[in-house]
Amino acid sequence: MNNFTIQRPEKKGARPGAAAEAFRPVDALLRALETTHGGLDEAQIRARLHRDGPNEVAHEKPPHWARQLLRAFKNPFIVVLLVLAGVQLFTDRTDLTGPAIIAVMVAISVALSFSQEYRSSRAADSLKAMVRNTASLTRRASDGHSEMIEVPVAELVAGDIVHLGAGDMVPADVRLLSAKDLFISQAILTGESLPVEKSAPVAAAEAQADGDPLELPTICYMGTNVVSGTAVAVVLATGPRTYLGSLSHSMTGQRVQTSFDRGVSGVSWLLIRFMAVMVPVVFLINGLDKHSWTEAFLFALSIAVGLTPEMLPLIVTANLARGAMAMSRRKVVVKRLNAIQNFGAMDVLCTDKTGTLTLDRIVLERHLDLDGEASGEALEYGYLNSRFQTGLRNLMDKAVLEHRELETAAARFRVIDEIPFDFQRRRMSVVVAEGDGDHLLICKGAVEEMLAICDFARTGDAIEPMTDARRRAIKAMTHRLNEDGLRVLVVAMQRQSARGQPYSVADESGLIAVGCLAFLDPPKDSAATAIRALHQHGVAVKVITGDNEAVTRKICREVGLDVRHSMQGSEIEALDDPALDAQVARVTVFAKMSPLQKSRVVRSLQRLGHTVGFLGDGINDAPALHDADVGISVDTATDIAKESADIILLEKNLMVLEEGVLEGRVTFGNIMKYIKMTASSNFGNVFSVLVASAFLPFLPMLPLQILVQNLLYDISQLSIPFDRMDEDYLSRPRQWDAGDIGRFMVWVGPVSSIFDITTFWLMWHYFGANSPAQQSLFQSGWFIEGLLSQTLIVHMIRTRRIPFLQSTAAAPVLGLTIAIIIAGMLIPFSALGAKIGMVPLPPIYFAWLALTLASYCVLTQLVKVIYIRRYGRWL
Repeated sequence: MNNFTIQRPEKKGARPGAAAEAFRPVDALLRALETTHGGLDEAQIRARLHRDGPNEVAHEKPPHWARQLLRAFKNPFIVVLLVLAGVQLFTDRTDLTGPAIIAVMVAISVALSFSQEYRSSRAADSLKAMVRNTASLTRRASDGHSEMIEVPVAELVAGDIVHLGAGDMVPADVRLLSAKDLFISQAILTGESLPVEKSAPVAAAEAQADGDPLELPTICYMGTNVVSGTAVAVVLATGPRTYLGSLSHSMTGQRVQTSFDRGVSGVSWLLIRFMAVMVPVVFLINGLDKHSWTEAFLFALSIAVGLTPEMLPLIVTANLARGAMAMSRRKVVVKRLNAIQNFGAMDVLCTDKTGTLTLDRIVLERHLDLDGEASGEALEYGYLNSRFQTGLRNLMDKAVLEHRELETAAARFRVIDEIPFDFQRRRMSVVVAEGDGDHLLICKGAVEEMLAICDFARTGDAIEPMTDARRRAIKAMTHRLNEDGLRVLVVAMQRQSARGQPYSVADESGLIAVGCLAFLDPPKDSAATAIRALHQHGVAVKVITGDNEAVTRKICREVGLDVRHSMQGSEIEALDDPALDAQVARVTVFAKMSPLQKSRVVRSLQRLGHTVGFLGDGINDAPALHDADVGISVDTATDIAKESADIILLEKNLMVLEEGVLEGRVTFGNIMKYIKMTASSNFGNVFSVLVASAFLPFLPMLPLQILVQNLLYDISQLSIPFDRMDEDYLSRPRQWDAGDIGRFMVWVGPVSSIFDITTFWLMWHYFGANSPAQQSLFQSGWFIEGLLSQTLIVHMIRTRRIPFLQSTAAAPVLGLTIAIIIAGMLIPFSALGAKIGMVPLPPIYFAWLALTLASYCVLTQLVKVIYIRRYGRWL
């Protein structure tokens, strides 16, 4: 075994590494793999699937449920709670109530987090199953005949005969049997953006097994993609035995942190640092004042539990999962849950034109000669070109092939060779022959690229030299067609004597221009409405396309985009990054763009501080999809586009996209609600405890009472993922701002402390709870006031408007908060209340409580108004 893959124990029957097979003669290779040019039969396929398993790499499989359950414990807040429970159990083994309550809190958080993640991973799997990649194979049917079929990539086995074309993902590690102008992007493995040429071995080739396996010219690796050309190959290895599979096995579970991950992590550790500072302060103050260090220690532990937002992982996961399921109902498949937040934060959408702004139903509107007159000859040559190509057929090829009346004439020809399309040449050629006669090379492609290789022009029955004046006249004619919204291809041909050697790009020279094909793809009726809706929600739309500038400008104008500023790829190529940034800020239309130029525009927008979404479906969109903050593709896209995307649209419609943006903002807004509620409530509670500890001869609340109060408050938060957001919040993109969270905590937290202190005064002076003998009454009064003010803060913080009057929470939020308020007021009158040291309160207390809570709501609303005026935001 050589160094083709990271070494792992081989299964019985596994094949040798690729380097050993890279230069083996084809017949010997097929014998070793027990296959033929006609492919495998059903029995062989079943046996190999049973032996090797599905063609999936490790990272594609969801973790086992047991691993997901253990992962639910792996967050800093759960660890803190478990440590606190252990310390409390160690210091007082006679009373297990405290550890039991902490255990209940941990169990609820872990159980809900696990069930939510388990359901969301299964839901994500079912959604991703709707977007399956397939491969073209030759396999033997039951009658022994071979046929080319499409099968899911997971069903490939060693020995399968694979057909590759532009836009395909390489579905396994394969050895080339034949190839034509094949260029492969290995960026997923090497990071190199430039494609490398691959070719079938020649007889004189010598093995180079000791070199870099990625440089083997005859081997293509799983996960790479075909940039241009065609090939037939045999599968050497599948799943974990592939090069990518070995790497994925070693990296399973390692994910790059997104801005969303960093935001949640930053907030989590901010609260933990706050707890780490305040808990020792509470411990020292109570120990010095009460002279009972054990009691002070237990109280400080309870404060630590109260400060721990153990529901944060659950709230985040539940919000993301609910958002993903809601988006799936809108025909949006979320491949990566964290992309939902970037979807909502997106403020620039870059999109292609065809199928997004247009109907994606291209029709061949005109077939013309070089003078602009109707020409059957141009159509005939165009039909032969589209009919005999084996690469990636685009919509224009399909429109040409709608002229089935030409099929009888085309059937007289046989294909000799093909020069596949690529995005540098922007043209493709086929070579055909009628019987044993001369070869006919037929080329069609973009106007400028075609005129550059044509030395002659057909005028009527005559063939004339292609002069510069003639080229200008043809460009002027095609430009007029472009301004009418027509996309134009030039068709050219050349007759050559029959020959044996294959054709190449060098043969595309000295051609005779025959005529033009003009295609119409009208704009969608919904495009203008969708673009207006995106603009109203703060999302700018820029069009980045490989199509002609005049056509693109006309379509963009018709759907309401500003086309005063446009650029072509050739202009961008000449600019450095600062100059490009200056242009990108004002340009709306980018035309005739190469894949790398599209990616440069995306990165330029990111440098300018934008959160960028990119919507694309072709192989030429893959680099930009990868570089965008949120890559968006469609289920009909090329394999590499779907693999690069974070989000898949099941309907290529900007209205669907706009709905997804709003859902992303609802998801992010509900997460921010919980974070700001928790941060401000925790800050206020600690401030109140410090004040109470300074003058009370007893603890303001017993440790068990704090734990019960915190458990009830946590339960009241579980409905937040189902809340709605105000329209004004959804009107523009939102991003993480840790500074705003800290500022919010300092402004809003002390408001609750004011009313905690008034409750202290009331219980001390009015109700006479001013001695250790009356501490249960004092603690019961603060328990209810503290719980109700914490629960009401949900409604005060969830909106910048006046709660209940101008903005009402969703029914689940209202129902759960009301239930917790009622439960909290009943606890002092229950057996549980007596168990944790509480006593019933006099009826007059509840009148004072109502006044306190009403005043609290009024003051919080006043602080809200001042905060919004000063900082221009609330959530």
